[in-house]
Amino acid sequence: MPIATVNPATGETLMTFDALSEEAVRERLDRAEAAFADYRATSFAHRAELLNRAADLLEADQETIARTVTSEMGKPLGAARAEAAKCVKAMRWYARHAEHLLADEQPAPDDVADSGAVRAFVRYRPIGPVLAVMPWNFPIWQVVRFAAPALMAGNVGLLKHASNVPQTALYLEELFRRAGFPAGVFQTLLVGSGAIEGILRDPRVAAATLTGSEPAGRSVAAIAGDEIKKTVLELGGSDPYLVLPSADVERAARTAVTARTQNAGQSCIAAKRFIVHERVYDAFTEAFVAGMRALRVGDPTDEATDVGPLSSEAGRADLEELVDDALRHGANALCGARRPPDQPAGWFYEPTVLTHLSTDMRIHREEAFGPVASLYRVADLDEAIALANDTSFGLSSNAWTRDEAEQERLIRDLAAGGVFFNGMTASHPALPFGGVKRSGYGRELAGHGIREFCNVTTVWYGPPNG
Repeated sequence: MPIATVNPATGETLMTFDALSEEAVRERLDRAEAAFADYRATSFAHRAELLNRAADLLEADQETIARTVTSEMGKPLGAARAEAAKCVKAMRWYARHAEHLLADEQPAPDDVADSGAVRAFVRYRPIGPVLAVMPWNFPIWQVVRFAAPALMAGNVGLLKHASNVPQTALYLEELFRRAGFPAGVFQTLLVGSGAIEGILRDPRVAAATLTGSEPAGRSVAAIAGDEIKKTVLELGGSDPYLVLPSADVERAARTAVTARTQNAGQSCIAAKRFIVHERVYDAFTEAFVAGMRALRVGDPTDEATDVGPLSSEAGRADLEELVDDALRHGANALCGARRPPDQPAGWFYEPTVLTHLSTDMRIHREEAFGPVASLYRVADLDEAIALANDTSFGLSSNAWTRDEAEQERLIRDLAAGGVFFNGMTASHPALPFGGVKRSGYGRELAGHGIREFCNVTTVWYGPPNG
């Protein structure tokens, strides 16, 4: 795949970039290794000062970077601005909390004495250069939610961003440089996917984190496993959205529209399978379909647009194949299931709701990365849970119920990294984020995320005089 900015709303190639040579990559790895040797010894206060400065710069750049993001991957301008603002918030959160999150841990005095020590504690130390392989769908947020904790922990970052967002990738490197981070602490590597293996196998790279597809995750995990290097993977999702009889159906339907179509449905944590109890199915379906039909699809630079284009022609083709397969096998489209007739250029697709789905359809098993909702009717809670868990993924889940017993049951039985009640899944710097099953392993954000790439070091002192 060429490293280029191609406007998804028009299909026009705006800018192309040459990939770094092997020699240039080696130079950047040398720079990262040298930077880590010094940066790892800096204080939390110094790192926080730099990260807060980066947050201030990003806040000032909000409009400019939002327009870059929109031109590269098609996100409506309002959503791109919101993404930049969320990154500012996360930077400031980690600048404020990192020292506390990584403070020495003290075992109970009785346990210290029982170990034969006069003193013992656990210290979190940085591990070195971390390779981040990041996707295009949230091109600033995905990077910042790695970079903010990694840099505050004393690590250095190497960014291999998606090839269709090169301007955003270069902006992020420049942002950290302008903020005063030393040369080599955060670098963008403009390379194709074929270069990842060599970089990850390089002894100067300590670990890797990847957000992306299941095949990409398998590849990175296999290479890192062979090299015995730590990885964190956040892969696909086919998140369930359960609506049960005690739900506020009108609000559940209104939220469902946003949950399915945010970022044109191109989000791992977007709700994709809507599992609705038969007692509220008709009311929910009517409101949900009406909301999906009312969305305005079009130019992402138009402030009135709700849903922009998909990021690529190939992405739209993949989505169309899933929908067409479902329709051939008996599914019914309540709305959408086509390209908008008033958008002859660009990679647009209408918000779609599919019903009468069966387990032999591809869309039942595969992630639909676009504004296509799968709608199921169930008879009871047991059936809802069984259907929710009938997937190889387990990123997050949503459930609408005011019944506390049902809530406890769902916390216990839903196989997912998150359970969000009476609202939609969202990431926040204070809450750990990640999945189970083929949605990956490890966690980003919160204290769990900053500790993923730390050397958890046991420190033990024996009696000074034997």
